Amino acid sequence: MSLISICYAVYQNEGALAILYNRTVEALETNFPHHEFEFVFVNDGSKDNSLNELLEIKKNTGDERIRIISFSRNFGQLAAILAGWEYANGDAVINMAADLQDPPEQCIPMIKEWESGNEIVISYRQSHSTSRINKITSWFAYKLLLPKRKAPPGGFDFVLLGKPAIKAIKAFKEKNRVYHYDILWIGFSVKFIPYDKLQRTIGKSQHNLISRFGDFILAYINTSYIPLRLMSLMGLLFAVAGFIYSIRIVNAYLQGGTPFNGWAPIMIMLLIIGGLIMVMLGVLGEYIWRIFDEVKHRPNYIVDKVL
Repeated sequence: MSLISICYAVYQNEGALAILYNRTVEALETNFPHHEFEFVFVNDGSKDNSLNELLEIKKNTGDERIRIISFSRNFGQLAAILAGWEYANGDAVINMAADLQDPPEQCIPMIKEWESGNEIVISYRQSHSTSRINKITSWFAYKLLLPKRKAPPGGFDFVLLGKPAIKAIKAFKEKNRVYHYDILWIGFSVKFIPYDKLQRTIGKSQHNLISRFGDFILAYINTSYIPLRLMSLMGLLFAVAGFIYSIRIVNAYLQGGTPFNGWAPIMIMLLIIGGLIMVMLGVLGEYIWRIFDEVKHRPNYIVDKVL
């Protein structure tokens, strides 16, 4: 008999948690009576009634398998996911959303694949009721973030990790990280399962296009050196162009025809090069800021209560 941990990152999910718990318990206990389960809810500083709702569920059901980890404030989805993994005791750990967009019934084929020997089981979104711009940007982001890793086109969040995989993930000490990249990086046998992401009917999403773009920038800088390589390439191209243009100027000077009337092209070049230098300094600043953030060794989250 194995213990399987179900972890939920909870933020502003009032009204959905009781339904989520009941559906999860029904699906798992009906199909896997030979396994034990625990339910780890990580309250990421919710400002609504989410924490009280979790306390009510635990009180009304008397289910000792429920564990509630409550942060001192909002630390973000990544911190909540990492905390769930840290506090989980299972032989396998399933990470899923708490907004009912990830159907709890999807855990059934995931656990069966794990029982078949796959250490990592990923449920990827084959369809989801979101705007076209969100679909396009998600596809583009994952193509850039995971270019060399075998990953589904729409990305994933719903994942099962076996004990060796979760142990490897816990060994990562970075503060700024992309857990999707980490999961595919560690190796082990991976099984991909498609599912339909449901429309959110309770509450509203806390992510808009601007926040998603900010998350992408953070993730891309943390997983890729391409911006630095691109800066080097652009610097080399402009250096070669400048050298060629310098030869032309020297030739014109030797022939007594220095083009003093070339004010416009000179200003254009100065503006372009000056702008590129500022952009490059900004990119360097992003990397340096993350180095500074890492060396401070601050925790990813602070736990207020564990119930």
